[in-house]
Amino acid sequence: MSIPTKGSRKITVDESNYKWLIRRKETYNQVDYGYGKIHVAIESEEKPNNTLIIYTDRPHPHDIATNEIIPVTPIDIKNWIHEAITIGWQPNKSGPQWHVIIKNGKMIMDKKNYS
Repeated sequence: MSIPTKGSRKITVDESNYKWLIRRKETYNQVDYGYGKIHVAIESEEKPNNTLIIYTDRPHPHDIATNEIIPVTPIDIKNWIHEAITIGWQPNKSGPQWHVIIKNGKMIMDKKNYS
């Protein structure tokens, strides 16, 4: 599934262009009593064949238990793109969505990549 252009942001990392998006409308799980986290989708702008889905450890602003909002910034996106490529994401290669989790500031592969 490709990221829509409307509402997405652009970023250039190592001379490659990407677009990224944080879901504006929270899902039921993202506002469910202290469990809601921000999710980010990233894909190559030239070849949007393999979307990176990042489940961050940052509280969703609309979650009922959020006391402190920690925004996702372009430098976070740049760092996460570098990390994802390091652990195996190939943004220009066709394939299913690639899922990772940010836990305690470190990126780990989600088990969804193995199914």
